[in-house]
Amino acid sequence: MSRALLLASMVLTGCGRTPESQSWFPLEAGHRWTYTVTTRSGADTSERESLTLRTLGSATLVLDDQPAWQRRSDSGVNYWLRADASGIVRVASKSDMQADPVADAPGRFVLKAPFVVGTQWQAPTTAYLLMRTAEYPREIKHSHPNIPMTYEIEAVSDVVRTPAGSFSPCLRVRGSATVKIFVDAITGYRDQPLTTLEWYCRGVGLVKLERSEPSTSPMLVGGSRTLELESWQ
Repeated sequence: MSRALLLASMVLTGCGRTPESQSWFPLEAGHRWTYTVTTRSGADTSERESLTLRTLGSATLVLDDQPAWQRRSDSGVNYWLRADASGIVRVASKSDMQADPVADAPGRFVLKAPFVVGTQWQAPTTAYLLMRTAEYPREIKHSHPNIPMTYEIEAVSDVVRTPAGSFSPCLRVRGSATVKIFVDAITGYRDQPLTTLEWYCRGVGLVKLERSEPSTSPMLVGGSRTLELESWQ
């Protein structure tokens, strides 16, 4: 799964004033972000690829006949988002293998207002990288598709340097979750930590993301993934 890992969100208003959330996560048509994605699995394996996201503008979402902002990744996933004073919310998604958009649970925030240190919210995630060494299917995401993750704004004025340049001020958001996995008959269940760090910069949006899913057992293979902004417009 997922290069489109963790990019989503917004609660739309009409044609009037732009909510503050959109300055941290631009939604209007014509934007494009290209990221370098580096994935590491276990101790040795490293893979690098490119991911591009585009904003397609506002249109009526067929699920509820209400306007929503659309984004599309070059991995073939579409997202519908809305933005208002409460923050940034993802309302639906659709891959190229699906005929129609699938609604998200209500209140699936990507960024929640107020945009100050200490603001918290929950959203579902999964284990994108964690795998078993022997059993099939190896990917933990098949047995644990929805894991609650708690997000918190840790900083509001970070400076972030990426291949696309240096950006400030930036929100730093930490996501933390734990998934309980049955390892084997001797070890039993173990808690596996999942951590995400995301940086959203004013006027640009997401510029960097770090995902960590370490293994605490020889029966599991952990991994990490980093997205860094390569270019944008």
